[in-house]
Amino acid sequence: MEAVKGGFKKKPIIIDGAGHLKGRLAAFVAKQLLLGQRIIVVRCDQIVCSGPYYRNQHIFLAYLRKRCNVNPKRGPFHFRSPAKMFYKCVRGMVPWKTQRGRKAMCMLHTYEGVPSSLSPYRKMVVPEVMRVVRSNPAAKFCYLGKVAHEVGWKYRSVVRRLERRRLIKKRIGIVHKKHVAAFKNKAVRSVRKELKPFQIIKANYGY
Repeated sequence: MEAVKGGFKKKPIIIDGAGHLKGRLAAFVAKQLLLGQRIIVVRCDQIVCSGPYYRNQHIFLAYLRKRCNVNPKRGPFHFRSPAKMFYKCVRGMVPWKTQRGRKAMCMLHTYEGVPSSLSPYRKMVVPEVMRVVRSNPAAKFCYLGKVAHEVGWKYRSVVRRLERRRLIKKRIGIVHKKHVAAFKNKAVRSVRKELKPFQIIKANYGY
């Protein structure tokens, strides 16, 4: 998907985050939000972090130690969910303390996996921020979901199970559609001769 010139789409854009680099995708999403475009990012647990896993884990563990000495309940708050991690990454690229920035962040929704309500809709990708396009094939990388799992996210197995169910259901739906289309074509061929006189009459009237 490329940025829309001279405006934005009324419907929200659903982006499949799998295979995208976290920082580059966050920059693209932040720009679209500030232009007024609603964005939904799914499969945030499959977003790619450049660099080896242990380096990213060390960076995040150092980030977890940042807190208020007087009263840690005041913040900063460290999210363990991959969707919230990506949300906070985008927030850092948006002037979220202003009214414009707050409205922009209200137009962003992030999810781990693909919710059942968004499953039927077509997902888009952003080729210019994908790892296979931008990164060196020999460069090490890790997934945001693995880092989140190691620092306290408890739902990786649940999301994986739901994703397996979704893919099985999708394959069954595709096979069903093919069977229905085959039956329809067979029915059309069987009545083609019977409908020929009526087709001639329609042709005489310009249809």
